[in-house]
Amino acid sequence: MEDLMINWEKKSAEHQKKYGQFLKKADKNKVLKVLPDLHEKAFEQINCLDCANCCKNYSPRFKQPDIKRISKYLGMKETAFINQYLNLDSDGDYVVKSTPCPFLGQDNLCSIYDERPSDCARFPYTDEDVLLKRPLITLKNSSFCPAVYHVMENLMAIVK
Repeated sequence: MEDLMINWEKKSAEHQKKYGQFLKKADKNKVLKVLPDLHEKAFEQINCLDCANCCKNYSPRFKQPDIKRISKYLGMKETAFINQYLNLDSDGDYVVKSTPCPFLGQDNLCSIYDERPSDCARFPYTDEDVLLKRPLITLKNSSFCPAVYHVMENLMAIVK
């Protein structure tokens, strides 16, 4: 892996203020134009199965369509699925009761991957406008996801 990724966690922590300032001022059109390529380049170097920090430490939001789809896949009633796996958070969203995610295996594979919540499928949002629209989420994600760190560092080097 390139030098950029050496000690990325420490560098990301040091760059949080810089990231915040960049996200506030960035030209949306320039950013959105380069995001797909930066996203692709990040995932050419980073394998989520080596990390799984997102699944180990955080929960996606489980929207109603996710709950319906996953409970059906697991052969459970929706209420039983909710009672067994989910809690309502302070924002009124369903999230997993415990971390790591109960669907994460020892091998970092997801046991419901094909039916996973839409938040999981879209994570880490490095190829969409969420990166700019929700800067606090981007900052948080850059602290535990090497792909977000990779995209942010390259984005700031390209878009001035």
